Amino acid sequence: MPVVSARWWDDGPDNDDVGRAMGTWGAGNFDSDTAADHLSGLVERLVAEVGEAMGGDPVGIEPDEYDGVAVPCNLELLLLLHERGWVGVSLPAPEVVRGWRDAYLAVWERTIDGMGPADGFKDERRAVLVDTFDRLAEAAAER
Repeated sequence: MPVVSARWWDDGPDNDDVGRAMGTWGAGNFDSDTAADHLSGLVERLVAEVGEAMGGDPVGIEPDEYDGVAVPCNLELLLLLHERGWVGVSLPAPEVVRGWRDAYLAVWERTIDGMGPADGFKDERRAVLVDTFDRLAEAAAER
């Protein structure tokens, strides 16, 4: 059985088009410069959404507001992308993430009791939120 190369181009000495696929390093969906550029743009949009939410009116990140839910979701997505190890994932600085955490949790603490959470939910959800921000800050520090 023949061995199939992960590269789709022929970079042999008799190929006149050697440089045409310079930015492709594998057969995976994220194994090229173009894919890395696409992923980088997606990551930038996620980070920008979080930054806008965190820099806006604090009412927008209350637990029952859209950004109050979307911010932790976006952080988790950033973590998932980072954990895959793909080129193009650039996380914000750890101190930025910790600043977001502190601002987010201040709003959380100030507003959650007024929403009448079920017994145990407040503590359980707070632990998940802290863990999410802290894992992202730790991942950002790895770079």
